[in-house]
Amino acid sequence: MTDVARQSDAISIARVICILGVVYVHAWTGLNGHDLESLRGTPQDSLRWGLMEVFGRSAVPLLGLISGWLVAGSSRTHDWLRHVGRKARTILLPMILWNALAILLVSGAAWVLGLSAPVPSSGDWMFQELFIVSRNPDINVQMPFLRDLFLCMLAAPLFVRLPGWALAMVAAMAALCQIMGWGPPVLMRASILFFFTMGIIARREGLASRMSALPWIVAAPPFALLMTAQLYMSLHPGVLPPGIGTGVLDMAVRIAAALFFWRLAWSLAASAAREMLLRIEPFAFFLFCSHLILIWLGGPVLGQLFGKLGSPLYPAYLLVQPLLVLMAVVMLGSVLSRAAPGLAKLLSGGRLMSV
Repeated sequence: MTDVARQSDAISIARVICILGVVYVHAWTGLNGHDLESLRGTPQDSLRWGLMEVFGRSAVPLLGLISGWLVAGSSRTHDWLRHVGRKARTILLPMILWNALAILLVSGAAWVLGLSAPVPSSGDWMFQELFIVSRNPDINVQMPFLRDLFLCMLAAPLFVRLPGWALAMVAAMAALCQIMGWGPPVLMRASILFFFTMGIIARREGLASRMSALPWIVAAPPFALLMTAQLYMSLHPGVLPPGIGTGVLDMAVRIAAALFFWRLAWSLAASAAREMLLRIEPFAFFLFCSHLILIWLGGPVLGQLFGKLGSPLYPAYLLVQPLLVLMAVVMLGSVLSRAAPGLAKLLSGGRLMSV
């Protein structure tokens, strides 16, 4: 396998492992905020936080890097109108449709079945849930990533033409905004702009190949040490007062995580797991968009069997939640691709058109 082919496979695999990790961030617990806080520091809560931080929030930065890296290598950005139209079809429109489905299915279940979930309270609530204009949604809380990514894509034709120093300034400003907590309502998460621009820089400087060549003894320790520090502070709030210090640590963890997960994806691209992961990749976007709807609806059902956070069987349920959601997504996506290929293409941003 050539390095170019392995790099392409590593990108596809990175999408799979990152999005599967995101499921841990939104895993069903069966508890409200007050009850979750009462279990803070227990073994099960520590396991949950560990999975959330290591495989969830830490994996997301690599998705932004990959998006920027791919844009930097595409000639399609030279035609701004066609570029924006294509990204509106593959990012913005699916986001809106999935948000509408979330309201229909999750709020509908709350009305009809008594599910403990958000329901429409006003026209403004509906508008914000659909389009994520100035606040994070209540149901599909993962969708601000697509919202901010689309805004990055709007500026991508400018970014790819900027000289290196100017692009570095954009990245530095985005990093500062993330550290200081600035961004909304323009960007919900300024870190997405940071990693998107860093992806463009990585493409220009050939950093993907250099990072792939790093030995594990170099790639793993920064992530392990920084993640351990952040996880400790997550489980022991108040150790470090909120402010610039926690923001800097958070950014450092995200950068180290992007390196670690890219190195992991590169290794998996030459492993026995490669074929299985590549077969899953066409479903990755569908998984990202649909997983919270499935968790809202399916979590309480399986929770009757395994119990809530704190129950003896809950750790097993927590560990397998991404795989359970993935199985449901593969079945739904496959059925939809055969029954309504146009709809499957639309909801998957074009990814399921050949499944």
